[in-house]
Amino acid sequence: MEVEGEVEKNYLFCADLPTTPQPGIGKILVSGASGYIGGRLVPELLARGYQVRVLVRADSPEYRERWPEAEIHVVDALDKEGLKKTMKGVHTAYYLIHSMRLGEKKFEAVDIQAAVNFREAAKENKISRMIYLGGLGDIDANLSAHLRSRMQVAEELKKGKVPVTVLRAAIIIGSGSASYEIIKNLVKNFPLLLSPTWARTKCQPIAVRDVIKYLVGVLELEETEGKSYDIGGRDILSYQEMMKILADILCKKRIFVPLPFSFSKGYAYITSLLTPVPARITMCLMGGCKNEVVCTNDNIRNLIPFKPLTYKEAIIRAMTREEQDKIYTRWSDAYPPAHELAIKLRELPEPPRYTSAYSIYTKKDRASIFRNLCKIGGKNGWFNSNLLWRLRGMIDRIFMGIGTSRGRRSHSNLRVNDVIDFWRVEEMKENEMLLLRAEMKLPGKAWLKFNIDQEQDNNLLSIKAFFSPRSLWGKIYWYIFFPFHHFIFYDIIHQIAKRSE
Repeated sequence: MEVEGEVEKNYLFCADLPTTPQPGIGKILVSGASGYIGGRLVPELLARGYQVRVLVRADSPEYRERWPEAEIHVVDALDKEGLKKTMKGVHTAYYLIHSMRLGEKKFEAVDIQAAVNFREAAKENKISRMIYLGGLGDIDANLSAHLRSRMQVAEELKKGKVPVTVLRAAIIIGSGSASYEIIKNLVKNFPLLLSPTWARTKCQPIAVRDVIKYLVGVLELEETEGKSYDIGGRDILSYQEMMKILADILCKKRIFVPLPFSFSKGYAYITSLLTPVPARITMCLMGGCKNEVVCTNDNIRNLIPFKPLTYKEAIIRAMTREEQDKIYTRWSDAYPPAHELAIKLRELPEPPRYTSAYSIYTKKDRASIFRNLCKIGGKNGWFNSNLLWRLRGMIDRIFMGIGTSRGRRSHSNLRVNDVIDFWRVEEMKENEMLLLRAEMKLPGKAWLKFNIDQEQDNNLLSIKAFFSPRSLWGKIYWYIFFPFHHFIFYDIIHQIAKRSE
């Protein structure tokens, strides 16, 4: 399995950044560090010598393994007192928190409250500045809920005395980004693509590496304090043009059928069924497609003079990372939002009432068994019974769940908090154990635990399902699916042992 430190070195984007590091300014707080952008910003700051304090909602040993040089603070942005304590001694705070994954009805109110709490905590601790990554869009236009919320958060942060640097970006293209995975999966899998009116709206996409460069660059330039900047790539394209470019890269002929109406919510729901990105995120993202999101000035290019990537270059780099199986962060790291605070198996007051276990003996090497165990799910499938897993995932998606198409960040290695289809890695011990927590819609809580135990000359490979029902329907659910356990679970461990060399 790949060493995290080596992965981070391969992901450093700021080696050619034309600004000078200022590690002596004091501690830098990165909120939202468990998300897609925050997870890529932290190693960049550490590599440039900064003292970094990371803000996450729930503790995990995975964060200390990824960023051993950083301080890890566990605080929810809705906890005012916790934020005030976390900001003590901080010079600059990055605000990378958003609640889009809560869905359209909830995220606006939560976003505003979190911003107010952050602003007040920054004021009380007299920090020097804040840096916020928001969204592009004409503030006077009829904005989508997502873009309107981004604007409102910026305004709330700026109401305080602490100067705020605001960077405004359109869609972000990079390996693991939600926008990239939506576009890629639509183009890759469907020869006929509907083109509603919003698909002809202009957009200025930006590569994730360029976003990170700007986030670090404004920190290192005092003259950016209290100012707002539009950031974008070199191309201004419609969403349909973006899909056509990707189709050309993939050498696929695609037919676009123009529609005379928007159809945004219906299109977003259908897209969520056909791509890895769940409905709550696609609806927020596609709701903003009706608004033109183009940089109205390029002042920041004079202050931080590097050449942003074109859309095509950003796509090729993202595809290359996927082919190398080196995706460092992914949109699924922070979805669903409740996963960080979900109760762990070891935290249950009593052991789950319902369990089923299966095991086999094998002479295969423990390291090899564990290596193959860590490849389940995603493109590799579950080695057998894949039709049943997909059917369960499709049912989950229809009811606005996450489904199995969420896949994995990496096809060959795992870390705690990684997703595997509709499971998440809760705990793992190399060559010994892998514990997965269910995140599909269930009438209860479920876990799946794999163990590799050495017994004399053999290794005992076992799988155990745990289920804690929430109601009578939960008990009925267990007994409905219990007969399938023998066939599915026994076959999984048999295939893992068989594939181990």
